[in-house]
Amino acid sequence: MFEFLRRLFRKREVDTNQQLSAALVGRKSAEESLRQAEEHFQQLVGGVADYAIFLLDAMGHVVSWNTGAERINGYTAREIIGQHFSRFYPPEAVERGWPDEELRLAAANGRIEDEAWRLRKDGSPYWANVVITALHDERGSLRGFLKVTRDLTERKRAEEALRQAHAELEDRVRQRTAELQRANTELQAEIAERERLEQEVRRQLEELVLADRHKNEFLAMLAHELRNPMAPLRNALHLLKMPGTDSEIAREARDVMERQVKHLVRMVDDLLDISRIVCGRIELRRESVKLQEVVERAVELAQPVIDAQGHELIVTRPAQPVWLNADCVRLAQVISNLLTNAAKYTEKAGRIWLTAGCEDGLAVVRVRDNGIGITPELLPRIFELFVQGDRSLERTQGGLGIGLTLVRRIVELHGGSVTASSAGTGQGSEFVVRLPALVEEPVTGEQGEPTSPPREAVRPRRILVVDDSVDGAESTAMLLRLWGHTVRTLHDGLSVLATAREFRPEFILLDIGLPGMSGYDVAMQLRAQRDLGELVLVAITGYGQPEDRHRSREAGFDHHLTKPLDPRTLRALTASPHEFRAVSV
Repeated sequence: MFEFLRRLFRKREVDTNQQLSAALVGRKSAEESLRQAEEHFQQLVGGVADYAIFLLDAMGHVVSWNTGAERINGYTAREIIGQHFSRFYPPEAVERGWPDEELRLAAANGRIEDEAWRLRKDGSPYWANVVITALHDERGSLRGFLKVTRDLTERKRAEEALRQAHAELEDRVRQRTAELQRANTELQAEIAERERLEQEVRRQLEELVLADRHKNEFLAMLAHELRNPMAPLRNALHLLKMPGTDSEIAREARDVMERQVKHLVRMVDDLLDISRIVCGRIELRRESVKLQEVVERAVELAQPVIDAQGHELIVTRPAQPVWLNADCVRLAQVISNLLTNAAKYTEKAGRIWLTAGCEDGLAVVRVRDNGIGITPELLPRIFELFVQGDRSLERTQGGLGIGLTLVRRIVELHGGSVTASSAGTGQGSEFVVRLPALVEEPVTGEQGEPTSPPREAVRPRRILVVDDSVDGAESTAMLLRLWGHTVRTLHDGLSVLATAREFRPEFILLDIGLPGMSGYDVAMQLRAQRDLGELVLVAITGYGQPEDRHRSREAGFDHHLTKPLDPRTLRALTASPHEFRAVSV
């Protein structure tokens, strides 16, 4: 038994040795085949200069190097064999493990192809097309990798240049497209703006044509209205000159003349007010005033027109005092204009209602009539300058068609509003004025009214009147002489200084528009003469704008009065020049 086992083990040992000998011979044969294959590979690719072809072991170390690899990468075989192939990769690729990832993918898939930037020995980049192929032995074990690299830098740069050129071309196309779109938008906007301007020009032209027509109508009516007072004035003057005219006829003639002069003055004042409104220079002299007082003054102004037409005026006054901070004269002018307007556009023997009171903390004045009414077309424009209703209705007091414009502007300057309403032609009309009212009653004098300064007694004065209008100077001198003053007249500015030294006047009434030397220049020369004593200089002129008054003060005038002079104003000035100074403009 023992011998049997010994022979069995001996036989197995011999078989094993035979098998090892055969394996060793096979391995040597395989190694020789591999060596021969490698030598054949080296002979085959070693002289290739356009491609970098080299072998890597399974860990990625370079084991062979051809001429193309040396040319492309810059390393000699001695410098690179045994080094890891990651040396050819940029630092950022190495940091993210891309070389090892390429080997893993090649081993898993058999091959991998990649294009990216690689680095030469001198650190310069080049664009590489890389193919890595896994190599296995006959048993399938990974032996290493074959790596083939092409330098495509020129192609890459050409592609990038082409891409850049394409991008620049696209950018230029986009810019040009945007410019064209912008130009198209601007052109469309310009076309739209031109169309708008054309429409605006047409509208303005229509307004100008309408305004021109209104202006021509206004001028024609102004000429008519200015001629109307001339006939009674001429007739009254003729009556006064006729021999044998008794005192009663003379008195009536004087009354006619006074009424017509007042009418002319009112028209001129309205024209001046319109001028101030157009220039934005109308002024208010505010004070604490009762609405009742304003109403009474307005009724007094409008009553002659109302009576002349035979109308019935029904006035409803506020039950309690309503106080305003307002220009009493201007507000009376507003209500008077509304009353006069109602009288003119109401058939004879009509009715006019004036109601004043307080509503919701506002002072409210309503003027209503049963007259011809306002058409729907005219109603929105009734407050515009020169806009008028039917002028065929006989109006004994005349008018210029500017009263309602004055009404609106004066009311707005007081912080109020005015509206007009009418049911239509023949249905009458109503105008409503709303104004801010004072919450508390203002402090007044002992008599319950604002106090006024006392007047001085009238005493004779030495007065020099200077006006290039002979009639104006002489008529003023006649009034002054009747009041007991000593008066001289001159009609130019050159002789004023010499006359003043000889005559020694206390007052000089000096026209501004004088021949030879203006009233401003004369005033400055007079103020330069210290030997003339206390002298009151009064500008008498048709110019009453704020800048005119300012210029008068600068020239040395004490007072500035506008023509035509109210005799009562002139009498008050000559009686108390120092008190008058407080109320002069």
